[in-house]
Amino acid sequence: MPLTTPRLSRAFDRVGLAALGLLALAVLVLGATPAAQAQAPRKSQRASVMQMVGTTRIEVAYTRPVARGRALFGALVPWDRVWNPGADTATTVSVSAPVRVNGATLPAGTYSLWAIPGEREWTLIFSRAHPVWHVPYPAGQDVLRVRAAPRRGAHMEALAFYFPVVDGLAAELHLHWGEVVVPLQLEAEPGAG
Repeated sequence: MPLTTPRLSRAFDRVGLAALGLLALAVLVLGATPAAQAQAPRKSQRASVMQMVGTTRIEVAYTRPVARGRALFGALVPWDRVWNPGADTATTVSVSAPVRVNGATLPAGTYSLWAIPGEREWTLIFSRAHPVWHVPYPAGQDVLRVRAAPRRGAHMEALAFYFPVVDGLAAELHLHWGEVVVPLQLEAEPGAG
C-alpha cells in the first residue's frame, strides 16, 4: 500500500527539487567565491628590495601600482601634495644602523616613506608611523625630510625601488615610476649594522 497519494508525491518532488536547487546555488555562491577571490591576482603586487651597504641592511617593502596608460605625475599624483609611493599599505624603509640619506642622518629603524613630488624637486619624508595605510599622511610623525632632483628615465610600468649603484659604504636608491626616477644617495657607517 503506498504511503503517499500521487498528489502529495508531486508536491514533495517540486519542493524537494526547489530545495535542492537552492542548496546548489548556495554552495556555488558561498563555496566558490572565496576560492575565486583567493585566486584573483591583486592589481598592485607586493614587492621588496634588500641591499647590504657595508654591514648595514637596507630594505624597502612596498606595493607596486601599475601605470596602465594613465598620466602619472602632475595628474594621477598631483604636484606639491603628499603622496605615498605605493598602494594599499604604506611603503616602508628599514635600516639596521644609522645611514645618511642625501647627507642627513636617518637613525636605525623602520619608517613609512612619503613624498611630495614637484616638477623640479621632490621632498622624501621618513615617518615613524608604521604600519599604516597609504592614506592619509600621518602628519607630525616625521623623522627626516630630504630633497631630491628627479630625472627622466626609461618607462617603468609598475612602480619600482632598486639599487643601481652600490660601492663599499655608498649606494644609490631609485624610486622609479613612468618616466620619473628619483635618486637617493645613501651612506653607511663603517662597522655599523
